[in-house]
Amino acid sequence: MVHVKLAKAWTDGSGTTHSAGESVDVDAATLADLQEKGIVSDAKNWAGPTGPKPSDPQNWAGPTSSQP
Repeated sequence: MVHVKLAKAWTDGSGTTHSAGESVDVDAATLADLQEKGIVSDAKNWAGPTGPKPSDPQNWAGPTSSQP
């Protein structure tokens, strides 16, 4: 399974509708289909749960805390 962020709304095979901006887990075949249709966001520009923390913390969408 792969965790992706949707760029557009998508209805999965079981009939569940997922909104744009929502993160979902999909298999490799579904991911390829979603990429072909332009439904998934460009993963290179998404600082999701496994994304690297950029050098400028102002642009990081990860957890926030003032404690180390």
